[in-house]
Amino acid sequence: MTPAGLNAPQTVAAIRAGLSAFEEMILNEPLGATQIVARIRAHSRLRRTDGQWLVNMAARAIGEALRSGTCPSDTTAILLAPPESFRNHPAYGDIAPPDFLTAVMSATGQKFHVASRAIDGGAAASIGLLERALEMMEQQGVGQVLLGGVDSLVNDTDFARLGRAGRLKGADNAQGLVPGEAAAFVRLTPKPEGKARVHAAIHGVGLAQEQDSVLSERYSQGRALLGALRDAVSGSGPSEPDIDFVISNGNGERYGGWEQLIARPRFYRTRREILPTAYPAMTIGDIGSAAGALALMLAADSLLKDYAPGPTAVCELASENGLRAAAVMALMTRL
Repeated sequence: MTPAGLNAPQTVAAIRAGLSAFEEMILNEPLGATQIVARIRAHSRLRRTDGQWLVNMAARAIGEALRSGTCPSDTTAILLAPPESFRNHPAYGDIAPPDFLTAVMSATGQKFHVASRAIDGGAAASIGLLERALEMMEQQGVGQVLLGGVDSLVNDTDFARLGRAGRLKGADNAQGLVPGEAAAFVRLTPKPEGKARVHAAIHGVGLAQEQDSVLSERYSQGRALLGALRDAVSGSGPSEPDIDFVISNGNGERYGGWEQLIARPRFYRTRREILPTAYPAMTIGDIGSAAGALALMLAADSLLKDYAPGPTAVCELASENGLRAAAVMALMTRL
C-alpha cells in the first residue's frame, strides 16, 4: 500500500512506468508553507490518529500478502519493522512501541504464530531479518513469514526534524528527500510453492553499521554499505560479476548520493556498460521502514514477470540510524 497504488500490482506498475505520486501539501507550521510529499489518498476516518493510520496500512498490506498463499495465519509469523524509535513518531503517542505489533495483528482479524516480532531499525532492519526468517521456518514450526514494514514521514514531527537538518526537498534544496508513506510485506517460504517452473530465491544477505550516519555531522565513506554488499555475495550463490541490476532505497539526498558514489565503484569491479538501478523513491518518496520489503517485492516481480535486465538482482538498503543491508536475489528454474 503506497501513494502509487493500494496494492502490490498497482504500486509495481507505477514504479515500472516511472510515474510520480508527488504533490504539494500545505503545512500547519509555518502556516501556509508548502512541502512536496507522496501521500496516500484515503478517507479521513482511516486517519483519525497517526497510530490508527499506520495500523490500518499495515493490516491491509498483511492481508494482501496472506491471500497470495494458502498457508493458514496461525502458522504464519510476522516480522515487522515500524518507524524507528529515535524519531518519536507521533503514532507512538497513540500506541506504545511494545504494543504496536499486537495492534496490527488485531486489526487484521487473524491469529498469527507466537514467533511474530517487531524490530526497531528502519528499512535495512527488515533485510537483516531474512536469516532469522529462515531459522524460524526451519526450527520453530513456522510455515511462512510475512516480512515487511510500515511507516509515514508525512507528519509534523518528521517535517520539523528533517526541516531543521535541511534534508527536505524544496525550492531551495534540489537534493532533498520527499516524505512518503507506505506499508509493504513480502511472503517468504522455505521452498517453492505450487507447480511454477521459475521462482525468485534469496541467496545471500549482508548487514553492517555505518558510524557516520545521516544523523551525524559527517558524510559517509560507504564502509558499511560496502561491507554489507561483500557479505551478501560471500557464500556459494551469485557473486559480484553475476549481478545484473540494483534496487535501492536511495531518496535523492546529497548524503546518500555521496555514499553510493564512494561505495559502489569499490564493490562493482566487473566492467559493465551500465548498471541498471531502480529507485522507487522517485515514484513514492522516502517510505522509511517499509522500503526494505518493497525493494524485495520489486526485485521478485521483475524477475518473475521477465522485465528485469537480467536474472540476478541486489537490493541495497540504508536506514537513517546507520544500518546498511544488502540481499542478493536470483531467478531459479525448476527442472
